Amino acid sequence: MAVEPLWEDRDVRFDVSSSQMKMRPGEKLIDQLDAVEDTKGNNGDRGRLMVTNLRIIWHSIEMPRANLSIGFNCVIGISTRTAQSKLRGTVEALYILCKCGSTRFEFIFTNLVPGSPRLFTSIISVHRAYETSKMYRDLKLRGALIKDKQVRLLPQEQIYDKVNGVWNLSSDQGNLGTFYITNVRLMWHANINESFNVSIPYLQMKTVKIRDSKFGIALVVETTPMSGGYVLGFRIDPMEKLQATAKMIQNLHRVYSACPIFGVEFEVDEKPQTLEENTRAPIQDDVEVEYDSQTDAFAAYFADGNKEKDREPVFSDELGLAVEKLKDGFTISGLWEVIAS
Repeated sequence: MAVEPLWEDRDVRFDVSSSQMKMRPGEKLIDQLDAVEDTKGNNGDRGRLMVTNLRIIWHSIEMPRANLSIGFNCVIGISTRTAQSKLRGTVEALYILCKCGSTRFEFIFTNLVPGSPRLFTSIISVHRAYETSKMYRDLKLRGALIKDKQVRLLPQEQIYDKVNGVWNLSSDQGNLGTFYITNVRLMWHANINESFNVSIPYLQMKTVKIRDSKFGIALVVETTPMSGGYVLGFRIDPMEKLQATAKMIQNLHRVYSACPIFGVEFEVDEKPQTLEENTRAPIQDDVEVEYDSQTDAFAAYFADGNKEKDREPVFSDELGLAVEKLKDGFTISGLWEVIAS
């Protein structure tokens, strides 16, 4: 069964299904807090917040279908500010600003355990670890791969093979260079100019094939649309060497896909329990929470600054009625596109 393309760290999703709440292969639970309020969208509702190596997950204890999945790749700002919580009053809360596509979202989380900094330290530290480990996950052209004639390995990376005499077919005359095949990625650099290089994580490989090209039979690596949809060709002689190299890359790609290494390493003092161990009956609080019959998750989390009053009404030709004036950069059709997606 094919694994769903990676979305967990690259998307913001609301009220997802239980299957999308589960960890994908390679995703690890780093920390878990069982008393966190989603102050922006579910103020007054006790929830559980989980921090993985790819995302932040929050769900209501009382109503688990009210949940959030916030990918770390979407996070553009984390800060602490004062917020008004129905459960704790005026408190210091964690503000997370995200950008998903052209839409910005703002999330506010309050730790319901007084005096505990764990909410802040866990999310900020894991996000920093995510940001500094992008070479595991992103295709990189002309990076700092070589230092003092030695390839610079990532912390969890091991070289499986070094292949000399590899021609990069990106130009008419080709460039002679070297392959480094590891457990995480495929690297190539030109022999006469080490800064002319490419790092292709297995995560971003779509296909690895041997096929004909204008330079003869070549190894062709096609990358995912997420990484730009590149088609990279390499020539290796003789044919036996080409076939052996292609087979090794294909096998390592298959092994990696079954259990990816995302490169985000972080440990907390208290090891969190698994999601299955923490499945329990709802906790009854002494706070009465009223739920609306319908919720508009997008509207609840739009980042709209510190809006204190409605904007002036204007006539909308598209709708044929008066509406609140939209913020600069927003259109009626654009808002419908957000809802439809």
